Amino acid sequence: MTLDAPTPQAPPERHFLQTALANRSFVIGLVITAIIAAMALLSFMWTPYDITHLVVADRMKGLSLAHPLGTDHLGRDILSMTMIGARNSIAVAIVAVGIGMGLGVPLGTWAAARGGLVDEVLMRFNDLVFAFPALLSAIMITAIFGPGAINAIIAIGIFNVPVFARVARAGALSIWPREFILAARAAGKSKTLITIEHILPNIVALLLVQGTIQFALGILAEAGLSYLGLGAQPPMPSWGRMLFEAQTRMMIAPHLAIFPGLAIVITVLGLNLLGDGLRDLLDPRLRRER
Repeated sequence: MTLDAPTPQAPPERHFLQTALANRSFVIGLVITAIIAAMALLSFMWTPYDITHLVVADRMKGLSLAHPLGTDHLGRDILSMTMIGARNSIAVAIVAVGIGMGLGVPLGTWAAARGGLVDEVLMRFNDLVFAFPALLSAIMITAIFGPGAINAIIAIGIFNVPVFARVARAGALSIWPREFILAARAAGKSKTLITIEHILPNIVALLLVQGTIQFALGILAEAGLSYLGLGAQPPMPSWGRMLFEAQTRMMIAPHLAIFPGLAIVITVLGLNLLGDGLRDLLDPRLRRER
């Protein structure tokens, strides 16, 4: 009787890559997000036209070889403005999500570790902050400090803090009763050390998926604030401000609103698909179902 040689197993990294490429949501979302990010990065080095150069004679022209997306009411190239608008929207969303994650995750994990009165007080304060949406927070902040991209970032970031605090707390609470956590406590490790060494690595996938979702919401929030004049100020273009400037010219030049609107829709769609794909790939329960 002969024994068959064991079948070689693929490395975990290769298996994950194969699974990721087989996930349509992940692939489509990643491609869309990569294209938008590449367009934003390219705008730092090159745009078809200088957006500060006004050519009144070319105002509100339609699509052409010289201006693939047309021009606005001041003769500026819409493609160039859309590219720079992508840079501003992504930058605001990244910093705002970073603020939310940087403050919310420590608060959520600390509340889960301490429990009792500390947990109750932090969560009630979390609910109080969560009751004020980003738009209302931005209105209050700009009433004090004036409109601008920095104030929009602060407003969106503050709104993201309770979101990440809740997610981190829920994930941490599901891990604290596990056997390996009990073993770590029996070995004399402090709650802080356990949180750093064991809790955070086990909820990083959850936070990554939530960060992708909040990034998409950050894009929408920045566009909404800019539409109301609370975000990036002229002459810096923003997708939301482009929509605001186009609303009175929809009948004579619909392309002024179509392209920035499509940019917002496509970007948010790509990020949502990417988040859904990451959730499918990183959630072990979903992997078992598949």
